[in-house]
Amino acid sequence: MNTFITFVIVLAIVCVFGFFNEKFTKLNYEISLMLFSVIAGLLILAGTVLFTGTGVGDLLKKAQLFDIESFLLEGGICFMLFAGSCHMKLGDFKEQARQVTVLSFVCTLLGAVFYGLLFYCASLLLKLGLSIPVCLMFGSIVAPTDPIAATSILNKFGLPQKTSFLIQGESLFNDGVGVALFVCFSGMAAADASQGFFSVMLREVLGAVVVGMVMTALCFIVFRFSKNNALAIAAALTAVSGSYLICERFDFSGAIASVVCGIMFSALRAKFCPDDDSVKAQHFDYFWENLDVLMNSILYVMIGLSFVHIMQMQNVILLSLIAILANFIARSGSVALSSLIMGKIPDGFSRLNFIKLMTWSGLRGGLSIALAMSTQEIVPENIYYIILGGTYAIVFFTTAIQGLTMKPVYKRICRSEERRKQKV
Repeated sequence: MNTFITFVIVLAIVCVFGFFNEKFTKLNYEISLMLFSVIAGLLILAGTVLFTGTGVGDLLKKAQLFDIESFLLEGGICFMLFAGSCHMKLGDFKEQARQVTVLSFVCTLLGAVFYGLLFYCASLLLKLGLSIPVCLMFGSIVAPTDPIAATSILNKFGLPQKTSFLIQGESLFNDGVGVALFVCFSGMAAADASQGFFSVMLREVLGAVVVGMVMTALCFIVFRFSKNNALAIAAALTAVSGSYLICERFDFSGAIASVVCGIMFSALRAKFCPDDDSVKAQHFDYFWENLDVLMNSILYVMIGLSFVHIMQMQNVILLSLIAILANFIARSGSVALSSLIMGKIPDGFSRLNFIKLMTWSGLRGGLSIALAMSTQEIVPENIYYIILGGTYAIVFFTTAIQGLTMKPVYKRICRSEERRKQKV
């Protein structure tokens, strides 16, 4: 299906499902889009079976083939990564700098390694033929938590300020960490006799950083000195899209370059444009916040519609259950170890309840899907679909199941905290 036609159809579905949820079901926005899209996908699949051999059946069959790969890998991912990183105000993290740093870096690294080793053990038992570097790459794909889903869900039920800020801070910073780990482990997986790991890393990472920094420095001149709000936004769009295209041309990491652009824009704004109440700053922030939500809305619908197609893969149920279980163990283990070195637990939570809360609030989103799809040229087709199917399962489970049950889980943790404090 043509990419533009797909975009128009999915955009219409976002409007219909979003409006229906706002007026009637009133679920979390992201969760509703995914759930309704899965239901729509099931109805399309049922219609395809019922009307096999007819014009209606052929039309419904084509409707299943939403080209989510093109949407992400042909430019969508760069705007999503930039939007997620350009709002990082480093000064806001001073009070909880240690906790945010530990969770963003140490917890993400541990989560990727734990998940990779667990899935490697499962690969040996099931004879899937996955190497340790490939499994570690898979771990880096599902390790980063999603800031959009986490923020919109957690703000609904009055989570304590410091804990809420910590969860949101982790999810903002670990996108870049996850991408860096992905580049590292994918370089290990892709390295061969003529192209070793260090040469891959040097080219992809260093090249991406240089391109991102140069493009941002040039485009920020326009942003800083122009009084035209639209031109300031255009400068940021040029920086990230130009960096991504250059990196794609020279085999650098476009994802890394996009994150570099976002972080640099944030840092340069803080230094040279400190007046965040200016009209230009407000227009810039509103644009990227809304674009981020829109891109993620489109992605959630496409994930939901594609979920049925992914579920038809061989052994997908067993592999999905293994992926979800490994993710849960890896997340809880990485949070537990990180909590030992992060210092004071915020808002008076016990260590055990903090681990429970951080594990269950670790939702995954668009970045994981995008990274999974970018492995298509790195691994054989059968392994690619294992990674893609497992990532879909984790994103769906954490967003739909954990997201919908986040409030009762939090209330249960609060009751546990009250009983603990009464005993003390």
